[in-house]
Amino acid sequence: MPYLEQVGFGSVALIRTFDLRHDLLSALVERWRPETHTFHFPCGECMVTLEDVAMQLGLLIHGTPITGVSSFTDPAALCYHLLGELPKDEESNFTSLKFTWLKAKFGQLSANATEGELMCAARAYIMHILGGVLMPDANNKVHMMYLPLLADLSNVRSYSWGSAVLAVLYRELCRMTNQDVVEMGGCLTLLQSWALYRMQFLASFISMPYRRPEITDVVPSSAYVHSDIWCTNAPIINFNVVEWYHGDRVLRQFGWIQHILDPPCEVGAVHDMNKRGKP
Repeated sequence: MPYLEQVGFGSVALIRTFDLRHDLLSALVERWRPETHTFHFPCGECMVTLEDVAMQLGLLIHGTPITGVSSFTDPAALCYHLLGELPKDEESNFTSLKFTWLKAKFGQLSANATEGELMCAARAYIMHILGGVLMPDANNKVHMMYLPLLADLSNVRSYSWGSAVLAVLYRELCRMTNQDVVEMGGCLTLLQSWALYRMQFLASFISMPYRRPEITDVVPSSAYVHSDIWCTNAPIINFNVVEWYHGDRVLRQFGWIQHILDPPCEVGAVHDMNKRGKP
């Protein structure tokens, strides 16, 4: 836990899974517009914002984009160097780590574990959080591309993990608008939690629930550090996933008056690119 707190994943480590309400998620998908990255309701537009990510997940939303090298010539050496273990049954050019292997190797630590072993276990746990909670897909694996970002644990807090999680969620919502798609990835825990928390305010958007004393008393002060960018208008990035964050379209969610909107920004052909089935 000290290492997870140090790198900014302490709050995420406390998240517990719950049953997903597929009817609710399906209803949200039907109201999602890929052009604006917002849900369209009779009362107006709304969306999962950087504020929601900071408050509900406790992740950092400002910093270096989550990107880098995603294909490695010697993944085994990288895995052994940063995790201290090596999957024995994988091919020489494996690109992902199985959750079953991570649990088997790092599920239990000895009482006299060394500092290096604790750091390796922390990296393994973060990888499991990334692939199992924050950016999951249907293959029960986590891509190796995130591992190099965890090499220097003192530098992990410099990355914008929160915006990366939101970028993947936006991409999955856009992908689900295709009627041929049947499985959805991304942080559905956040999507459902956001919906249940916000639904009572959808009629007006004049309330700011996160500012209530019972919320501010338990939310860490670090969640408010970059509150000035909650309603920004900028791209959010997770390796090949580049989505536009239109915070200026939902100003009423922040208690502000909504101005007349400009046409939504677009990222062009990048919006249709993904790594599904591609190494």
